[in-house]
Amino acid sequence: MTKKFYAEMIGTMVLVLMGCGAAVFGSDLMHTIGGGISASWVLMVAFAFGLSVVAMAYAIGPISGCHINPAITLAAYINNRISFKELSYYMIAQVIGAFIGSGIIFALIKSGATSGGITTTGANGLSMGLVPGMIAETVFTFIFILVVLGATDGKNNATKFAGLAIGLALVLIHIVCIPITGTSVNPARSIAPAFFEGGAALKNLWVFILCPFLGATLAGFTWKCLNKECCCKQEIPE
Repeated sequence: MTKKFYAEMIGTMVLVLMGCGAAVFGSDLMHTIGGGISASWVLMVAFAFGLSVVAMAYAIGPISGCHINPAITLAAYINNRISFKELSYYMIAQVIGAFIGSGIIFALIKSGATSGGITTTGANGLSMGLVPGMIAETVFTFIFILVVLGATDGKNNATKFAGLAIGLALVLIHIVCIPITGTSVNPARSIAPAFFEGGAALKNLWVFILCPFLGATLAGFTWKCLNKECCCKQEIPE
C-alpha cells in the first residue's frame, strides 16, 4: 500500500506541475484576440495534461494503476477494482501530490518566473457561468471515466495501449472544455491550485469537486451496466 500511496502522490504532482504549469507559464506566450484565449495556448495546455497522463501511466501504472485523479478512483471502487481502504489512501495521496505540484508552481511564480497571464496558479474558473460549468464538468468527466474504465478493462486485449488512449482522451476533453472551465475533471487537480489562488477560484471550488464526482459516479455505474454486471443486464434475442 505504501508504494501505491507514493506512486499516486508523485503521479498527481507531475500532472498538476506539468498541466497547470503549461497554463501558467505558457500564458506569457499566448496571443490574445479581443480578450480571448488563443488556439495555440489551448492546444499547449491540453497536450501538457494529456502527455502527463501518458508518461505517468507507463511510469507508475504497474505500481498503482496510475489513477492520479479521485474521480477515477471513485469509479474504480464502484466497479470493485479497489477496496474502500485503497479508495481512501489513493484520494489522500492524490490531493497531497496536487498540493506539492501547485506549491512548486507557486514558488516559481513568487521567484519571478512569470509575468502573469490568464491564470495565476492554473486554477479552474466559471468563465461562461455556473450552469454551463457544472454541465461541462459532469459530462466531460463522465466521458473521460468511461474511456478509462474501458481502456483498462482486463477483457481488453489492447490494455498495453491504455495509457495512450486515456492521455489522448484527456487532450480532446481539454480542447473542448478549457474555454468553459479551464477543465478539471479531477478534484485533486482543482483543490490545490484554488487553495493557492484564493478568491473566486476558492469560492467556486465546490463545482470542481461535486461535478467530477457526479460524472464519475454516473460513468462507474454505466460501465457496470455495459459490462453486464448490474440489474440492467438484458440479453438481446437473436
